[in-house]
Amino acid sequence: MSDLQKKFEAAVANSKNLSERPDNMTLLKLYALYKQASTGDNAEKRPGFTDMVGRAKWDAWNQLKGTDSAQAMQQYVDLIESLS
Repeated sequence: MSDLQKKFEAAVANSKNLSERPDNMTLLKLYALYKQASTGDNAEKRPGFTDMVGRAKWDAWNQLKGTDSAQAMQQYVDLIESLS
């Protein structure tokens, strides 16, 4: 397992223990970076109009299309560190 992968997994664990809950935009960014790092480009169908939360998550993840998983991992780690 790479060093970056270990840092990413530690950041995921640390994200559950933040002193205060991040704002919704930051949570969307964390979600999108996590999905991009762990799954890759978004290939799922966009949720329907009535699922506003699902659409927001889908849109945030879709904006990262083409981002390398290693880049997404590093950005996730950096963001969690800035919130700690």
